[in-house]
Amino acid sequence: MKLVECVPNFSEGRDSAVLDAIAAAIASVQSVKLLDVDPGEDTNRTVVTFIGSPEGVVEAAFQAIRTAAELIDMRTHTGAHARMGATDVCPFVPVSGVTMEDCVALANALGQRVGEELNIPVYLYEEAARKPERRNLAVVRRGEYEGLPEKLADPNWQPDFGPALFNPRSGATVVGAREFLIAYNVNLNTKDRKLAHDIALTIREGGRAKKDIHKRIIRDENGKAIKIPGKLRACKAVGWYIDEYRMAQISINLVNYNVTPPHMAFETIREEASVRGLRVTGSELVGLIPKEAMLMAGRYYLRRQGKSAGVPEEELIRVAVHSLGLNEIAPFDPRQKIIEYQFGSGPQSLTGKSLREFSDEVSTDSPAPGGGSVAALSGALSASLSAMVANLTHGKGEYESAWSLMEEIACEAQRLKDFFLDAVEEDTAAFNRVMDAHRLPKKTEEEKKHRVAAIDEATKEAARVPLRVMEKALETLELAKTVAEKGNVNSVSDAGVSAIAAKAAVDGAALNVLINLGSIEDQKFVKSCRKDVAAIQKTVAPLVEEILACVSTKMNADASHGNL
Repeated sequence: MKLVECVPNFSEGRDSAVLDAIAAAIASVQSVKLLDVDPGEDTNRTVVTFIGSPEGVVEAAFQAIRTAAELIDMRTHTGAHARMGATDVCPFVPVSGVTMEDCVALANALGQRVGEELNIPVYLYEEAARKPERRNLAVVRRGEYEGLPEKLADPNWQPDFGPALFNPRSGATVVGAREFLIAYNVNLNTKDRKLAHDIALTIREGGRAKKDIHKRIIRDENGKAIKIPGKLRACKAVGWYIDEYRMAQISINLVNYNVTPPHMAFETIREEASVRGLRVTGSELVGLIPKEAMLMAGRYYLRRQGKSAGVPEEELIRVAVHSLGLNEIAPFDPRQKIIEYQFGSGPQSLTGKSLREFSDEVSTDSPAPGGGSVAALSGALSASLSAMVANLTHGKGEYESAWSLMEEIACEAQRLKDFFLDAVEEDTAAFNRVMDAHRLPKKTEEEKKHRVAAIDEATKEAARVPLRVMEKALETLELAKTVAEKGNVNSVSDAGVSAIAAKAAVDGAALNVLINLGSIEDQKFVKSCRKDVAAIQKTVAPLVEEILACVSTKMNADASHGNL
């Protein structure tokens, strides 16, 4: 699933009618979900959070910026927070299935459209900045709205998009791309704020001021305090006391969880607390968290226990929640706290149905879900079996030399399983988009042209989805081969079934690719797809035979020794 978060800040925090209109503009866009509208009266500023597909969030952001430009007049705006425009800042944040480079491209696409269509000067910041001095938002915003006429006249501060002219009503907008910020608090068994803050100074990247033996701050030749760096990069932290909880906490902002994930902060604080005679009792997540950060924690704690981390994501998350003590202050509901689950599978989705319900759905006179979704499900079952064999091998004494390999296979099989389950949904969604394209109006020549193009593009995607299933099913077969050869011999038959299920996924998906190619005008695309299908099928057939031969040999050997 490709998922992007967008967190625009608007220079209005008091007029609910304006905020409702902005929220409605966002919510009106398909494939986008509005998560939060957080107004501040004193700052006269509102932070809005929404998530969705890359295309959806760009469209929703544009509609929100346009609505803000229509309803907010910066000539009368006052507030405590620094600001440049009606839409002050609009960052894109990668959540899943997208890279930072993708979000930079989204920032550029939005900035160009805002500049051209709304005549608002746009500056790019953070990862999207085209100049080093524009990475820091505070630097870009220096002078604020009132200083814009002078800034726009400066050749060094020409906007990245839009006119270099002062827009008195809307000001300027800063668009960018940044990493996901995780707000995270760690709980201590003390009320002493000073002890908590001492730990915060030790762990945060900015560190603490260096002092001499008389506890005086040591300064450089310019009078600036010399700092002792903290233990954790990409980490900001303070210590405070929360009267409601009757405990001290270390309050943390993790600005890049790929550098310092929550479990690393938790464990570092636990070590520092122990040195001070304290104990960490749990932790608290403020707002939402990317799923991968929770999975990283689950894997970390399972591996510390000597267990395989190649288990389903639900188990990884359960382990993470309990290991981090996320239930101490309030119940931790992954469906509410993990950002991807805001778009998660529900009972109405195909993968949210029981086996009987899914089979019943396939058996009706509706053409979708059909063979493509069933082929993807076969791939998921194949990957699941390979993960099972790997996990039944990991931890067994006689297979100790293969433990590391088996854990790697189990983790990869779980990733592939999740890919196939997503493809179950994607195949049906792709078919439905083809049907939607066929229903487009065709009264005028322009409508006919648009309809033909839409059908062709939708049909291409309907071919791409099963082709991706074929590619991943080939990867799954390689896992089945390894667990058949090196896995627990008592489960070798399961490795064989994994291979058969993977072949069914390949052959079933191939049929779905080929039937769609017959409706596509782009012959270069058609030729490329046919070549890929043939190459995968040619590779798969002998590989399956090799796996089944291995399985048969091992089963016969065990039978001759009376083990079966």
